[in-house]
Amino acid sequence: MERLKEKFPGVEVAGEGMLQVPAGDLVPLMAELKNNPDYCFDYLTNLTAVDFKDHFMVIYNLVSLTRNHTLMVKVKVEDRENPAVPSLCPLWSGAAWQEREVYDLLGINFTGYPGHPTRILLDDSFQGHPLRKDFQWEGGREE
Repeated sequence: MERLKEKFPGVEVAGEGMLQVPAGDLVPLMAELKNNPDYCFDYLTNLTAVDFKDHFMVIYNLVSLTRNHTLMVKVKVEDRENPAVPSLCPLWSGAAWQEREVYDLLGINFTGYPGHPTRILLDDSFQGHPLRKDFQWEGGREE
């Protein structure tokens, strides 16, 4: 991990097998993790996001099938009005459906990939993003 921190000074080790990276370093870091033979994280198992009321966290889980290890990469998104991170579809095409799901349910845009953002689960006429803490369900929301 020290070599990664030298190459990407904004990366923080967030625990055993976890990194936190600024959104601007996400694509180059992930390309390094995928393409560098020292890491070989060749499989994106899933991506998701969490709403913490004052920020979002986008979470990526990677696996190296050849080296048999895993890594979680987190990106903190503080802009609640226009949350966005770069798309990882150019690196892992399987990210497309998962990015669309996160957009649909939390409203986080994944930039730099044609066709994003689009809904995948809800009708295009649906207003809002139902997994946000500030989303108001018809009839109210229990606190």
